[in-house]
Amino acid sequence: MGIDNQIYDRLGGGWWDEANPLNALNGSFTPGRLAYFGGVLRRTGRDPAGLRTVDIGCGGGFLAEGFARLGCRVVGLDPSEVSVRTARDHAESSGLGVGYAVAAGERLPLADASVDLAYCCDVLEHVSDLERVVGETARVLKPGGLYLFDTINRTRTSKLLAVKLLQDWRLTRVVDTELHSWALFIKPAELEEILHRHGLRLDEITGLGPRANKASLLWNFTRARRGRITFGRLSRLMDVGQVKGTAVSYIGCATKTV
Repeated sequence: MGIDNQIYDRLGGGWWDEANPLNALNGSFTPGRLAYFGGVLRRTGRDPAGLRTVDIGCGGGFLAEGFARLGCRVVGLDPSEVSVRTARDHAESSGLGVGYAVAAGERLPLADASVDLAYCCDVLEHVSDLERVVGETARVLKPGGLYLFDTINRTRTSKLLAVKLLQDWRLTRVVDTELHSWALFIKPAELEEILHRHGLRLDEITGLGPRANKASLLWNFTRARRGRITFGRLSRLMDVGQVKGTAVSYIGCATKTV
């Protein structure tokens, strides 16, 4: 069986519902990612106010709303029509002017060199053509534009945790379907080579992951699976953010050089 990307249509109406498994990608993942990305913007001297920004694989709009609150002019793109509708409705109800469209990363409906900032989180390990997604991202970025990303490393550790723990083992898996394929996980050196081929200079990579201890992680995944805590609560208890190791997931940034 391949990756079940149809889950984002089946469950995509409930991204913002803490009882929905997809909400586990919000809780501490969203603030953890935004903390790192905000630091990159500050270190590179970029004022987010007014930056034209594209969220590639926006899902329910967690990060799109975060960047909009920073002042970016965000358009969110996702191949799931259900997810896009959910994201649009939530942004409107929150008074945020985020634009949304149904589109895949392999074919972005944007003009060449038209955005200042592009980001792609929890997406690269799901796409059918990684080379084309990166190429399209580079195409729409202006020279000097910033690319932010995170993805899962292809290691024995990631196979144990992201595949065995989160989807294969009945007591701890989030949903009864295949969320990931270990073969599609991406080693940092592989991603750097692809970025380089498309005129993107890798500036930094650092670890991204839960900072809670392993025993509590296992216990809380079991509790979420049994319905004793919500997936939103599970995510917050994970305390996701920057970590030293990149053996499971990593987060980073790159700059378009041409």
